[in-house]
Amino acid sequence: MKIEEIRVRGTVQGVGFRPTVYRLAKAYGLRGDVCNDGQGVLIRVSGSEEDLTKFVTKLQQECPPLAKIQELSRTSYEGEFDFDDFVISSSVSNVIKTEIVPDAATCPQCLQEIFDPFSRFYRYPFTNCTHCGPRLSIIRAIPYDRHNTSMSAFTMCPECAKEYHDVENRRFHAQPVACHVCGPKAWLERADGKPVTASMFSMMDDVDAVCTLLQKGQIVAIKGLGGIHLACDATQEIAVQKLRQRKKRYHKPFALMARDISIIEEYCTVNAKEKELLTSSAAPIVLLPVLGRKQLASLVAPGQNTLGFMLPYTPLHYLILKRMNRPIVLTSGNIADEPQCIDNDEAREKLGKIADYFLFHNREIVNRVDDSVVRVVGDTVQIIRRARGYAPATINLPLGFHNVPQILAMGSELKNTFCLLREKEAIVSQHLGDLENIAAYNAYQNTLNLYLNLFDCKPEAIAIDKHPEYLSSKLGKQLASANQIKLYSIQHHHAHIAACMAENSIPLNSPPVLGIALDGLGYGEDSKLWGGEFLLADYRQFQRLATFKQVAMIGGEQAIYQPWRNTYAHLLAAKLWDTCQQQYTELEFFKFLKQKPLKLLNQIIEKRINSPSVSSVGRLFDAVAAAIGICLEECSYEGQAAIEMESLVDINNLNNYKETNNYHFEVGFLDNIYCIEPDLMWQGLLDDLQQQIPQKTIAAKFHKSLVNTIVEMVKLLRQENLIDRVALTGGVFQNCILLEQVTKHLQSLEINVLTHSLVPANDGGLSLGQAMITAAQLINTY
Repeated sequence: MKIEEIRVRGTVQGVGFRPTVYRLAKAYGLRGDVCNDGQGVLIRVSGSEEDLTKFVTKLQQECPPLAKIQELSRTSYEGEFDFDDFVISSSVSNVIKTEIVPDAATCPQCLQEIFDPFSRFYRYPFTNCTHCGPRLSIIRAIPYDRHNTSMSAFTMCPECAKEYHDVENRRFHAQPVACHVCGPKAWLERADGKPVTASMFSMMDDVDAVCTLLQKGQIVAIKGLGGIHLACDATQEIAVQKLRQRKKRYHKPFALMARDISIIEEYCTVNAKEKELLTSSAAPIVLLPVLGRKQLASLVAPGQNTLGFMLPYTPLHYLILKRMNRPIVLTSGNIADEPQCIDNDEAREKLGKIADYFLFHNREIVNRVDDSVVRVVGDTVQIIRRARGYAPATINLPLGFHNVPQILAMGSELKNTFCLLREKEAIVSQHLGDLENIAAYNAYQNTLNLYLNLFDCKPEAIAIDKHPEYLSSKLGKQLASANQIKLYSIQHHHAHIAACMAENSIPLNSPPVLGIALDGLGYGEDSKLWGGEFLLADYRQFQRLATFKQVAMIGGEQAIYQPWRNTYAHLLAAKLWDTCQQQYTELEFFKFLKQKPLKLLNQIIEKRINSPSVSSVGRLFDAVAAAIGICLEECSYEGQAAIEMESLVDINNLNNYKETNNYHFEVGFLDNIYCIEPDLMWQGLLDDLQQQIPQKTIAAKFHKSLVNTIVEMVKLLRQENLIDRVALTGGVFQNCILLEQVTKHLQSLEINVLTHSLVPANDGGLSLGQAMITAAQLINTY
């Protein structure tokens, strides 16, 4: 007989892993014990060599649904061993190296129970087990035990305790286990403070009453898993309009929830991959093509050809939607750009003038976790916002990074995440929002402190973006100074490319890739603002090979929300404004621009007063969109004009335009590197506008022309450099026409194309890249 210590690392706590170990050990007649500790799961076991091998093989084959084994090691056990049977021992606190499981959508077994009148969980909105339910949203410390979560406030009743301690039950050590008798409760309140009475509407309970309220056109704030949402009937024009006006969210698309796939399919086409995502344990919002068979309220997603749908992911949502035969809006419960509310009192204060009713519960949300957003491009899943269901699942590091010191990367200013690097893995936080909002910045600091404590992270280095005014960079400098640790400033677009390399498992010492990073802007090595870059890069360094023409961003940040500023700046840069005044005076955008204080704007540009030059492809999209009449005057969110222009394009007709009809981009030189200049493109576009070519045709031609330009630049750079891999990254590559078309053309040239699927292409993935570059530089010095 052999005695072994089996160490299992990965996502193995709070997912029913120990009961699986117990069941298999008993099946093979083994003796010993299993326990959780700070590193994962520890198994001490005695048996024959054959039975031990079968046990380990079976454990890997029958891993629970939410578990993920990253490493399993077997060594001889030399310590005291006094077991007559196999048992589950209490958790041990030691060095923390384990993972936290993302929050998981309701499993089929729990769903069946909440609708079974004979189950003690019938209509209980907080039903869960080891296969589903809250994780990150309720945890305060590791190990993941009940006393370290917000469920510590609820003492288990005898029935729940019995299931919790029954190793054969799927609720064995399910930390949030609870029922009607002992668990959290949900209740309905009126926003005006008046009492809610049963005579107001027929209802089974307060949760069921929400459905009636939504059907009557009311707005209800619903406290869910990781935050509070605002809900209304998505088919009622007045209700959606009321929600937009009260929330002051005038154009950005609303997220939708539907009871089941069949309702979604009345409004959108859903392919097999998208259906798999919708029904997965992550249960994200999935962007789906509009079908057009049935119509939602026009203000749900104005100017879009996609809708963002999710399925219910908690029993609470399932119970609300049981009688709802149409979609509901389910959008973040917040004011303007503030973080989503998570506290009852905070919601009463901030959402009291938006919601008509509140559905609250008394389980504390410890960690705010927004809904994740994904879309399928080709056969690849593209994560746009990585949060509930995905964070903080670890990302395995590529070959060469397996002994990295602990590193903290602070992320960007917008769409912020931070990243912790340790040993063989990266832990990227959930989406934390735009730090320019003080409430978001405070939440960022609180979440950062929580993660550092949860994962017992003591970083030896801190990585920040080079931009001196980013709040994340300033905080990183303060932390590095206060703790006397190394600080690394990482160029924005290099970080984008490194993140793409990392999630595609490109080893540390691989040859450079050609990274094409297209976005709004990032601080460059020359202290200018970049945004359309071709960089030959590895993890340690990069060489800038090509860029887009620098154009003034009139008024700085104002240009993001007033696209006409970019149109005017581009026409000036192309020396076409005088031509406009002679030949194109009847164009709508020209008439609009003539009403602006152009002399003052010219002075601002000449004197470089808050008008930095940028090589931004994001702003180029805005400029073209405004010129053809999309969001000419203003946007209510970044990228709105570009997104609406993309939605105009009929992908099926995209390739019907002859090569000669495409717009032309010239290639020149700037500071000894290639420079893509859009001057001739603008001339062609102005001619099309004058000939009254349809808006959607111009949008398609612009997309196709930009694709061709990017591909031709890759061909040119390939002649001068050894390039066999191209990484496509940056927020502009969330445009799926651009991504699909560039990928297809480059693959036809036998180039291996790297894209994002684990972290966003936008700034939400930046922290991973910052951490990887810092790790590579640190490894290089060891």
